[in-house]
Amino acid sequence: MNRKQKNITQKLFLYLIIILMLIMALFPIFFSFSASLRTQEDLFSSMFPFTIKSLIPSQVTLENYIGIFNEYNFIQPIINTLIVTVSTIFFGCLVNSIAAFALSAFSFRGKKILILLIMISFMVPFEAIAIPTYSVVNDLGMIDSYAGMVVPAIADGLCVFLFMQFFKDFQVSLLESARVDGASWLTIYFKIIMPICIPVFITAGLMIFMNQWNSYLWPLLVARSPEIRTIQIALNEFSGERFVKWTYIYAGSMISAIIPIAIFLPLQKYFVEGITAGGVKG
Repeated sequence: MNRKQKNITQKLFLYLIIILMLIMALFPIFFSFSASLRTQEDLFSSMFPFTIKSLIPSQVTLENYIGIFNEYNFIQPIINTLIVTVSTIFFGCLVNSIAAFALSAFSFRGKKILILLIMISFMVPFEAIAIPTYSVVNDLGMIDSYAGMVVPAIADGLCVFLFMQFFKDFQVSLLESARVDGASWLTIYFKIIMPICIPVFITAGLMIFMNQWNSYLWPLLVARSPEIRTIQIALNEFSGERFVKWTYIYAGSMISAIIPIAIFLPLQKYFVEGITAGGVKG
């Protein structure tokens, strides 16, 4: 086998691996979408043994999508999740970027220790601090409210670190020139820093969005009333002690997945730019 044939064989093998990985990645999405368009009886009648018929509905129906909105008012959890997510993104990006800017632009006693604590904070799993956080939120009277879900998620050590890495590229002379011209620190931040930082703001916003949109444990602890429950908690309503509406769960899951995908795909270019710009520098 000559070199050319060997290269072709290697490329074919590589493409085969990529195709197999793509199939494995897309199979759960395809199966969920197919199951969401079937009746409960159709889903289980063709499930065992598992064949190609298990993936293709015998009759396509939209009853599951109609049912979750009519029977369970599924639109309310979507609205609640959007309120919590958008609020967290706005305040999270603002607070974390200001904190990162202060840590990058100023020198003060204890700065290195503070940065170390911030880096440690995003390495600690939320489950480890859920109960203490709940106690604090309860003492502040924010249980069963949007504020109870938003405020604890605003400060994010990973976002602060991302902004700090981005701010390292700023020239000190630029800030000094603005200060000499009489600009306040707030003016510098809002009129100089923010316009330059759009990619990293989008990156941080998408990170916060994914965390909040997929959050389950914290809304489960805080949101006691059905009126403010988020989409991940609302999916539990389709199963009970004596029943599980699998087709409703698949329909709700598809809606839960479509919205982040629709937001992420148009912004993925900026997300990559923000991650690249915020990478660790030597």
